[in-house]
Amino acid sequence: MSEQSFVLERELGWLSALIETSLKLYFNRECQYRDVRDLLPPDLPHSGSAYAQTVRDHVLSFEERAVLALALAPHLRPQALDPFLIRNSALDRVFTEFGGAITGPMQCFWPTLETAAFVLAGTDLERRLELQGLFTPGNFFREQKVLSLEEAQPGQSIFSMTLCLKPEYLARLTTGERYRPNFSDAFPAHRITTQLDWSDLVLPGHVMEEVEEIKAWIEHRHTLLHEWGLGRQIKPGFRSLFYGPPGTGKTLTASLLGKSTGLDVYRVDLSLVVSKYIGETEKNLGKVFDQAERNDWILFFDEADALFGKRTQTSSAHDRYANQEVAYLLQRIEDFPGVVILASNLKGNLDEAFARRFQSMIYFPMPGSDERAQLWNVVFSRQAQLEPTVDLARLSEEFEISGGGIVNVLRSSSLATLRGGRTLIQMEDIRHGIRREFRKDGKTI
Repeated sequence: MSEQSFVLERELGWLSALIETSLKLYFNRECQYRDVRDLLPPDLPHSGSAYAQTVRDHVLSFEERAVLALALAPHLRPQALDPFLIRNSALDRVFTEFGGAITGPMQCFWPTLETAAFVLAGTDLERRLELQGLFTPGNFFREQKVLSLEEAQPGQSIFSMTLCLKPEYLARLTTGERYRPNFSDAFPAHRITTQLDWSDLVLPGHVMEEVEEIKAWIEHRHTLLHEWGLGRQIKPGFRSLFYGPPGTGKTLTASLLGKSTGLDVYRVDLSLVVSKYIGETEKNLGKVFDQAERNDWILFFDEADALFGKRTQTSSAHDRYANQEVAYLLQRIEDFPGVVILASNLKGNLDEAFARRFQSMIYFPMPGSDERAQLWNVVFSRQAQLEPTVDLARLSEEFEISGGGIVNVLRSSSLATLRGGRTLIQMEDIRHGIRREFRKDGKTI
């Protein structure tokens, strides 16, 4: 058994004992304990598991550990909650004091704060009221955003809140792994990665200097904001605009920033974010920003002018709402404590109000002949077998093409070689690939 499983096994065993004891005490059955607090939680002084580290790092109290164990139970040991499924024979209904919700095809019991109140407070009103303090601002559950806590609806008690763990916390406590959500309609962003390294990125020196500033911010932000005390003067986030022609390295640079700093990079799919229904765009983006803040992701908005474009004259209700969306996005980006990168082909397409909110605006130019020579060698020399007649230096002088375009030429020329039953790429294969790339932009060679 792994250490992680061993620790969770002990914690859930303690929870089962708490539930059994609380039921015995409530129904006046024979019990060796006079109070549930007599059942001390497992000691976890030396365990390196994610669960034990969470307990130690946040100095969780008896009550907090019990609530956390209750929230974990439906995922790891739902049968531990089965005792709450008994019915009140006098009323032929469930026991109101157990709280909870019956969910799913298996009709499983899902605990609420009322369930926690029953286990920890029983009929003790003072203890019950004290439990509300676990969910006030500044407390572990709200400060660390452990649970999906929603405000009680009108006519509902705060104790009706379901103890539902946030997906990232569930992953961390059970597997110790970082939570990475899947792309979906409900989560319109997907993680981007790269197998390349900084040596594969060819940019002018002054551009690389500006990129290095973002990398330095990520690596030293805590020192600047907290140890140096700059958090009183500057906001914690970093916002950058990458602009320039397609294929010049904007997406690769964002991916490499994440790879080199250990942060996940999520590209937002603007086609799923933008909604024709009023309020849905903010809702969809809010989910992405909330997840990114909790998990310290880099957010990358490609073709950002589609959503962050210039605000229009308010000639209609639709225009007014579109401008409200831009204002909302501006505020979320400005308040976001992490790194946000917006990419656009044309700087002029973006709303001017963004300019003062960016810490850097980096232009990714079409590569010059020297950069193209590097790119041809980086892309082809490492991954392709060339005929001796192929002159990469000549190609770099003759054709103005981006790094992304050169990668596309590698793909098409390699396929042409294989289709021809050959093992070496010929100059004509490459020239054919270049012609295809130029035709995309309406050019001929």
